[in-house]
Amino acid sequence: MRRFTLSTLRDFGMGKKTIEDKILDELQALIKNFESHKGKPFDTRIILNSAVSNVICSIIFGKRFQYDDPTFLTLIDLLAENVRLLGAPQVQLFNFFPKLGFLLGAQKTVERNTDQQIAFFQGFFKEHKMEFDANNITGFIDAYLLKQEQESKNSSTYFHEKNLEYSTLDLFAAGTETTSTTLRWGLLLMMKYPEIQRKVHEEITRVIKPGQVPRVQDRKNMPYTDAVAHEIQRFANILPLNVSRGTTTDVHFRGYCIPKGTEVMPLLISVLQDKTQWATPYEFNPQHFLDANGRFVKKDAFMPFSIGRRACVGESLAKMELFLFFAGLLQKFTFHAPPGVAEADLDLTEEVGFTLSPKPHAVCAVVRKPAV
Repeated sequence: MRRFTLSTLRDFGMGKKTIEDKILDELQALIKNFESHKGKPFDTRIILNSAVSNVICSIIFGKRFQYDDPTFLTLIDLLAENVRLLGAPQVQLFNFFPKLGFLLGAQKTVERNTDQQIAFFQGFFKEHKMEFDANNITGFIDAYLLKQEQESKNSSTYFHEKNLEYSTLDLFAAGTETTSTTLRWGLLLMMKYPEIQRKVHEEITRVIKPGQVPRVQDRKNMPYTDAVAHEIQRFANILPLNVSRGTTTDVHFRGYCIPKGTEVMPLLISVLQDKTQWATPYEFNPQHFLDANGRFVKKDAFMPFSIGRRACVGESLAKMELFLFFAGLLQKFTFHAPPGVAEADLDLTEEVGFTLSPKPHAVCAVVRKPAV
């Protein structure tokens, strides 16, 4: 399934110019929404979730949704509640003692929300099946249905309905939550550190011509913006425990034997905050990714997407989204704390869920004067 998913994501533009154009179109819709607040404080959570989700939806369903679409908003809300609850002690207890699930209210809510999301997806599947055309494959669902058709005589195929449901759920959740949460951290950090924001503004103005928007090809000419985007990921550390893995053979490590079939948790926080790898591991410092001449420097200890064969399947898409959304928003706006809130009072304490997200906060997005 992983191989099929990865090849299908690539077929529908992941890492290519086709998906870049879709991200930039979504960026314009996002900018329009930000402008509608006219510099007054607003919460970015739902709108950033919606914009980022639309990118993965264009790959899964072959279309985007309007930001006020009730079905879309319900899916976003159900996902947000599950992300929050997955960090709850009751759900963590269930992970170790699943037979207690019937006693744990938070776990029952997670399961109910998941069932609701899958029910919505089943409606989309039904539409795609009714309109299916093997010569016009528009997204992941169509590609999966085509594979089902090709393997219809294979009784042991993995391409059954249950895998379609949970593959869609996984793509929707992973393609929405992590990137949107990282962007929320990014805007909060720009409000907290206006001098860093000013330097990003200066680089964007210097590199991007008037009337144009930042594109992936501009990244190599924007080392400071690139460094800030990387440092946002490192500092925010939104998935410190990664997701669990399993050993496929007996593993001998530092005198210990980890038996085959053992669940292991690769701690990303152990490298993203490693004192031997970062000058100031607990501070937000873009210089971590710059050399003495201001050139961008790759770091082996930077692995927010994990590493190896089980690394995040959407890594290239997430990197593209983060850079284009972040640079595009910073090109258009200056981000301030709400009136009466000092920069020093902006809270960087995380809210614990499946990911570490910023606590609820308001943002003021003030349109910048265009460069002359």
